[in-house]
Amino acid sequence: MNRPYLVALGTAQDGGLPHVACSCDHCDLARRDPTHRRRVASLALVLPASARPGQPAGAPLVYLVDATPDLPEQLVPLGLLRGQSTDRVDRSPVDGVFLTHAHMGHYLGLAHFGFEAVHTQGLPVWSTPRMASFLEGNGPWSQLVSLGNIDLRPMAPGLEPEAAEAVPLPAGDPSAAQVTVRAISVPHRDELSDTVAFLFEGPKRRVLYVPDTDSWDAWAAHGLGEGQTDPDRLDRILAGVDVALVDATFFSADELPGRAVESIGHPLVTDSLARFGDRAASGELEVLFTHLNHSNLALDPEGEERRAIDDAPGFRVLEDGDRIGL
Repeated sequence: MNRPYLVALGTAQDGGLPHVACSCDHCDLARRDPTHRRRVASLALVLPASARPGQPAGAPLVYLVDATPDLPEQLVPLGLLRGQSTDRVDRSPVDGVFLTHAHMGHYLGLAHFGFEAVHTQGLPVWSTPRMASFLEGNGPWSQLVSLGNIDLRPMAPGLEPEAAEAVPLPAGDPSAAQVTVRAISVPHRDELSDTVAFLFEGPKRRVLYVPDTDSWDAWAAHGLGEGQTDPDRLDRILAGVDVALVDATFFSADELPGRAVESIGHPLVTDSLARFGDRAASGELEVLFTHLNHSNLALDPEGEERRAIDDAPGFRVLEDGDRIGL
């Protein structure tokens, strides 16, 4: 692919598949048959670029989107893309990292860039100011900052793309195709940091990545004053989006017996199928489901839940290794 693209490095919820300490049917199958395994949800943004010092001619720029507990394995295909040497530790395995929020599946992998492992120097890490403050103020992440392993680069999020700071990539390289990244504020459990989706604007397409969010209904009041709502906000954001990679942690409320739907901090796949169905059927929007929990019945490629997705025009389950052109 000659133009910029995103590649799925993982599509599972934070605990992975097989999930830690679980012996359910999905996890047992994934342990017995690695083809059913899914790594924790993450993307890589790959930009064709001219030769750079210390890199093979034509090596692409590669940016990581979230640093998961599966990062060591997820760096392997990226090393092949960049043509890394096979006889040493690659101290610069990626050109930068974008972080959505401070839940375990999305930032714990940063530790592998530290002194005890890769020992990067000045690795750019983009996040919201609140997320950057959390990393700088709490160990062991603060050691990454003090030792210069990472270079925190706060980016201002917005409730809509026009209000969000635009980060252009690659900076200073006019010969390469450029992608702009914006952080869109989304509702979620924000115990340690706020949470964002990322909007990637390429030369041909715009892709929205929302691996973690509360229900779609929660977007209407998010970030507004008490009692205020903006029910059209999500529609306005999606109006300029070609592909949406969205949170599919749970398929339906049946997956969690004994819990009220309104208490589930994620949009159900069934709700997403209904909400985005018309836009997807018209060809205006392609919706790819990611961040699947190990309990999600859509993990079974032969099951009725997967068929419900596959039979809906414009929808499919994102698979590890899939590429999405920009």
